Amino acid sequence: MNFNPFDLLKNTNQLQAQFQKAQEELKETFATGSSGGGIVKVTVNGTFEVVDVQIDPIAVDPRDVKMLQDLIVAASHDAMERIKEGMKDKLGGLNIPGLNL
Repeated sequence: MNFNPFDLLKNTNQLQAQFQKAQEELKETFATGSSGGGIVKVTVNGTFEVVDVQIDPIAVDPRDVKMLQDLIVAASHDAMERIKEGMKDKLGGLNIPGLNL
């Protein structure tokens, strides 16, 4: 498929409106990732901000802080991956000639 950059210029206003709509939807999009079999859960919004962290008290062992830190990082990564997948789904619907999102 040939990509013509001038096709983008023809549809600039339409593309801008579609991007603005997608950005607004992402602000209202949330994903929760978990680790340790659900012991740690992290919720991230569509702008990749951590908005909630839930930790099962069983994971709080002062002798093993490193494990809890690793669980939080893993749950955060899981949540962010879920947001990225959601972004692909939302942005994949944009009509940009010559580009496959």
